[in-house]
Amino acid sequence: MHLSDRQRARLLDIARRTIHHLLTCDGEQPAPNFSVDSWLDPKLQQPAGCFVSLHDVGSQRLRGCVGCLDAKLPLAQAVQQGAESVLHDPRFLTHPVRLDELSGLEMEITVLSPLVEADDCLDFDLLEHGIHLTIGEESGCFLPQVARETGWSREQLLERLCVEKLGLPHDAWKQSAAKLERFTTTIIGPQPFLSTSSPSTLGED
Repeated sequence: MHLSDRQRARLLDIARRTIHHLLTCDGEQPAPNFSVDSWLDPKLQQPAGCFVSLHDVGSQRLRGCVGCLDAKLPLAQAVQQGAESVLHDPRFLTHPVRLDELSGLEMEITVLSPLVEADDCLDFDLLEHGIHLTIGEESGCFLPQVARETGWSREQLLERLCVEKLGLPHDAWKQSAAKLERFTTTIIGPQPFLSTSSPSTLGED
């Protein structure tokens, strides 16, 4: 999905305002519906899946990455939902994101294309595609950033996906019941969480 600089800034602003609100009120008040602000345009109302991720600026340590594969919600609403959920990433429940660390975090939004079923589990481009693997009742996905950052081969990526996301043996992807879907992404960011950029100061592409 092609997004202008202004549209990208708007999505980052939705996520930023949502996270800041929830941490400021300590989760006691739900976030306002920032996704229906008057400046939203039709492009941001198109259904799309997305993920919101937070990393420590210095160490690049992950502090949360949560989203939805399915294009069930308008993109702007999906971004707000992802921003709400990233604060509850189950991997970080014992040390959740705090308000006082936002200045040291950067944020990234990954917008997903519709999923396409692959001919087989190796039918994907390592650098271009994210993958979603389903085996029986278990499923999990890796964004394309995983392969780019780790340098893993297709086989290694599938093995780690089986173990880390599906809770299955490393070679479970070789089963006849395994189904792989692939997708491409539009990446927004990473941008410092406390960036001074705003939609009103950015022009269109």
